[in-house]
Amino acid sequence: MNENGRSIVAFTMVSHAIVHTYELSIPILVVIWLSEFSVTTATIGTIVAVGYALFGIGALPSGILADRYSTKSMVLIGLAGMGASFLLLSAAQGTATIALALGLWGVFASVHHPASLSLISTGVSESGTGFAYHGMAGNLGIAFGPLVTASLLIVFDWRIVSALLVAPAVLAVAYALTAEFDEMAAVDVDGDADDGDRSDGPDSIGAFLADSRALFTLGFALAMAVVLMNGVFYRGVLTFLPDVLGGYLPDVSGTIGLFAPDSPMARKFDLASYLYAGLLTVGIAGQYVGGKLTDRIPVSAGLAAVFGALVVLAVAFIPVAEAGLWPLVAISAVFGFVLFSIQPLYQAAIAVYSPPDGRGLSYGYTYLANFGIGAAGAALAGFLLDVTTVGQTFLALALVPAAGAVVALVLYSVVDVE
Repeated sequence: MNENGRSIVAFTMVSHAIVHTYELSIPILVVIWLSEFSVTTATIGTIVAVGYALFGIGALPSGILADRYSTKSMVLIGLAGMGASFLLLSAAQGTATIALALGLWGVFASVHHPASLSLISTGVSESGTGFAYHGMAGNLGIAFGPLVTASLLIVFDWRIVSALLVAPAVLAVAYALTAEFDEMAAVDVDGDADDGDRSDGPDSIGAFLADSRALFTLGFALAMAVVLMNGVFYRGVLTFLPDVLGGYLPDVSGTIGLFAPDSPMARKFDLASYLYAGLLTVGIAGQYVGGKLTDRIPVSAGLAAVFGALVVLAVAFIPVAEAGLWPLVAISAVFGFVLFSIQPLYQAAIAVYSPPDGRGLSYGYTYLANFGIGAAGAALAGFLLDVTTVGQTFLALALVPAAGAVVALVLYSVVDVE
């Protein structure tokens, strides 16, 4: 990879890690908000769902804009906006400000995926390697964002932690302002573009609708349904998981003896947050295995198998958690591994069932479904936890991957077998 490509990949990796650091720090903060503001899980679930929904809904217009304007500038705006959103969050005195801050975060975060993926595809000649590094950075943000947030909360109030989380975005913007690269280097070589001009993509509503109709074949529509099912389940289980885990873990001072009883560390240390971070870390291995599976089996068959495994895990999770600490740790590790192994499979499915010249638009629709509509899972889980038990909530959420498995089997039997 040449110097231009390395500069672009480094730039997009930093942004990707920060996006998911913020995204997965939110469930850690949810635990605190539930106690500090005395609100129901349904209320907090809806507030979080709005922010996550905008994260996905904004992906479609961002994808269109990324075909026409400087993607570096777009990513910069996204980074600055995410930092400003968490600065606003640090000043929140009630749920209204939290809702506003998370909504703004969702809008600015939605810029990253379409813009960065477009930037890699046009500026990096070895784009496959660029996409791989970009994905790895996102995984690190997913895993270590909650870990950093939980660790800071031991020492600081959540508002101070929110303010401290602004620092990564500030540093990323400072680096990006000094980074120099040619956004169109990979296509300039072939004479397809010059002077960094981006003029692809639909230039009218009619053209956008025509491109969308061409994109939505039966195979792509079914693949999008799979992405949607994944998004709803992903948000549904992860948003309140730290709070759920806390109900089944022993006291760190009394039972485990990690800290002296009634010490400040014992009061602030949240073992559930660390188990949650560990679950997400195991997900990195799941993504690697899922990626390897895409080279060995039809992606639709792999999707059906993973969705089936998620059904079993969702049904078994609470009964196993009630059996004790180590059974809970074990099933959490397996759950994290399987939950994240599906991501490379559905990403490969989108590539399989979309035309090469429609990939930019397909990115927008993919993240609209996964992050946007899928955000309803947070509100759904919050509502279920408010009106029923944790065990029944997990049983209800198990219906989502069950539906996903059915769609994947239809995709395999109707489209792949033909």
